[in-house]
Amino acid sequence: MKQESFKHQFVEFIPEELQDGMIYVSMRFATVAHLCSCGCRTKVVTPLKPTDWKLTFDGKTITLDPSIGNWSFPCRSHYWIRNSRVQWAADWSQSRIDANRAHGRWAKQKYFGADAAGAAAQHPEQQKPPEKAAWWKQLWPW
Repeated sequence: MKQESFKHQFVEFIPEELQDGMIYVSMRFATVAHLCSCGCRTKVVTPLKPTDWKLTFDGKTITLDPSIGNWSFPCRSHYWIRNSRVQWAADWSQSRIDANRAHGRWAKQKYFGADAAGAAAQHPEQQKPPEKAAWWKQLWPW
């Protein structure tokens, strides 16, 4: 049965057995886990990192960003968890999935500094911040 909303529980360790309709949040390990919203009961783990998912807790509900695309699961479910509610999203083509995965790898390399030369060759315009104009050039536009 499809999950339409979640309750949440802050835990130190993610339990072995997950309950339907429960999102487990481990701040210690910066990890969130739940059972797939489609009802297939596959464990979904979303690491909280600047290059992965972000968690918002408003005191009452949980939001995960970006969407959760379970492209490696047989169900291929795709959804958002916003304010502890599931919002279903469209299926993606394989080429879009591949492009998104490639971008994710590049973002991790750039953020964590791994293979900086390879990242620079792929996206040289994003490796150096633009030079800031001298203060007097900001006053005189010509």
